Amino acid sequence: MGAVTSPSPAPPRSGTPWLRRALVANLVLQVLIVVTGGVVRLTGSGLGCPTWPNCVPGSYSPVVVEATAYHQYIENGNRVLGAVVMAGAVAALVGVWRWARGRRDLMTLAWGVLALTAGQVVLGGITVLTGLNPGTVMGHFLISMALVTLSTLLVVRERETHPRVPDPGLPVLVRRVGWLTAGVGGLVIVLGTVVTGSGPHSGDADEPARFGFDPRTVAWLHADAVMLFCGLVVAMVLAVHLLDRAVAARQPWRAVLLVTLAQGLVGYVQYATKLPELLVLVHMLGAALLTLVLTWAVHSLHRPAAVTPRAAASAAAGPPLPQGTPASGS
Repeated sequence: MGAVTSPSPAPPRSGTPWLRRALVANLVLQVLIVVTGGVVRLTGSGLGCPTWPNCVPGSYSPVVVEATAYHQYIENGNRVLGAVVMAGAVAALVGVWRWARGRRDLMTLAWGVLALTAGQVVLGGITVLTGLNPGTVMGHFLISMALVTLSTLLVVRERETHPRVPDPGLPVLVRRVGWLTAGVGGLVIVLGTVVTGSGPHSGDADEPARFGFDPRTVAWLHADAVMLFCGLVVAMVLAVHLLDRAVAARQPWRAVLLVTLAQGLVGYVQYATKLPELLVLVHMLGAALLTLVLTWAVHSLHRPAAVTPRAAASAAAGPPLPQGTPASGS
């Protein structure tokens, strides 16, 4: 008789629908806080609550004392949403711990989201106490982009059974250009924050704090980086459509191209129309969405890592039981 072949061990499960809902909610909140932060800045409400953690001395909530008190409500509303974002980060970590404890990659990402979100709270306080220093405001936005990146990775990796590695079926040059595109995309966002920190929307309606750079010069530097980024994105879209092994990467890179074109259009229109607040807000939302889809696209250039039968069987068995817990009912 021939040797009996044992069935392949089942891959580890990544969670439940509740875990995915928690991770998606965390991602949505991380993007939403960027939008509300933009509203704070564009309405000149950055110092609507002049103290921290109180809104006004002796009160965590706004106190109406003058006609411009709406600045307090806008800034306080952003702070309240910040607390909700923190709750979302905690829920994401608890969800991963509860339903995907064996996934070290997810646990690392979830802890990173929680740590950076807590850091945002502290940096927000420093930003207020330093009178909206443009450096701290810039850091506040860039940390939000890092949070969108980590939160996106949590969502796209949640349904995968194993961590991903670079796809050996794709040419090394394509993967390197993909990472270069991501790097230039990060440079574009950094330069965009410098432009904002040099322009008219400081966040304080009374005493604007600026970098001191010539807004026109930094705007053109930002535009030059955008043109380089657009060229790299087009190259990546063409590459993944020409390679048979890159089918899974085609939709993500098309999404990057569409968001990039939309961002470029909004950017040039807002520059030509003297930076109207609504377009600046749309541009900030676009930066968060570009970060999201670019993370997704670079991730698509990888494939699930090969797992040995022993590792797969161990993962399928789930996390070890606490000491003293019987392995089966008796």
